[in-house]
Amino acid sequence: MFTAFSDMTLVALIGLFGGVLLGLAARLGRFCTLGAIEDALYGGNDTRMRMWGVAIGTAIIGSYSLMGLGLLDASQTLYLGLAWNPLASVIGGLLFGYGMALSGNCGFGALARLGGGDMRSFVIVLVMGLAAYITISGPLAYLRVWAFPVDQNPEHIPGIAHAIERATGISAIVAGLVIGAGILALSFFRGALLTHPKALFWAAVVGLAIVSGWAGTHWVASQSFEPVRIVSHTFSAPIGETMLYAMTASGNSLSFGVGSVVGVLVGAFIGSLIKGHFRWEACEDPRELQRQIGGAFLMGVGAVLAIGCSIGQGLSAFSLLAFSAPITFAAIFAGAAFGLRQLIAGFSPAT
Repeated sequence: MFTAFSDMTLVALIGLFGGVLLGLAARLGRFCTLGAIEDALYGGNDTRMRMWGVAIGTAIIGSYSLMGLGLLDASQTLYLGLAWNPLASVIGGLLFGYGMALSGNCGFGALARLGGGDMRSFVIVLVMGLAAYITISGPLAYLRVWAFPVDQNPEHIPGIAHAIERATGISAIVAGLVIGAGILALSFFRGALLTHPKALFWAAVVGLAIVSGWAGTHWVASQSFEPVRIVSHTFSAPIGETMLYAMTASGNSLSFGVGSVVGVLVGAFIGSLIKGHFRWEACEDPRELQRQIGGAFLMGVGAVLAIGCSIGQGLSAFSLLAFSAPITFAAIFAGAAFGLRQLIAGFSPAT
């Protein structure tokens, strides 16, 4: 379609753009899943959880605005194109959240830390990517397909806004915009987020990065003569995809996921240089490394079962108001809270 770039190269550049924004938000805006949960549970500070609310609300409003303008066909996305399996969302989310606590980061956070020179995160990224592909198409794939079958032709679009439309006749677009606005309002309610303009800015940037993925890949798909998937950011399978591309680039093609992963690394590297925080770090405690490897493996498996990580389900799927998003996000929170409790308090009885 395009003379300067192939369609897949263009899709990868779109992923790269959004990934850079996400990497910058992680390093300059301290946007972090586990950090937000830990602050809320043990730090008495909900600012970073409210940042998540702003990011989700922004992403929902942006995504449903695209739908209203005919610039996004949500039914062609992974999250609304497959039937929802509640058990997979719960179990996958719990595994991912618990693994995130053990590792000290989700896949996105590990990429952001790796961009700042943390070689411990390199191990997390490698193990998570490997575990994801073991679960997608490796030995665990047989068990996954048997235990968590997925209907690829759902009778109805498995989305909250679309369910409201079916039940009330109110347009899914209107319902989505109202829900997005409501989440934004709750994020500001009785909070000091307005006094943290930097946090507010970077949270909005994260939401817009998700929207850019939907808008960009839909545009390429609508213009291309080749099948192009409509996707946005997630960091489970794309990490493994990037590993495969690094090893087989001459016989493989670029993808949105590869561009997204590389983008986060680039954005985090730039952000760490701006902050003056770039430094090489390595793991000096074998027990810590063992815990991180185990946690990374659980994250890779959990993210595939739930069809998305904390970013994939917590932002990309949430931006479409997929049924799976709030359930998976709640399960991730619960799994992370359980893991943090184990690490911090050791389940010792209160005295």
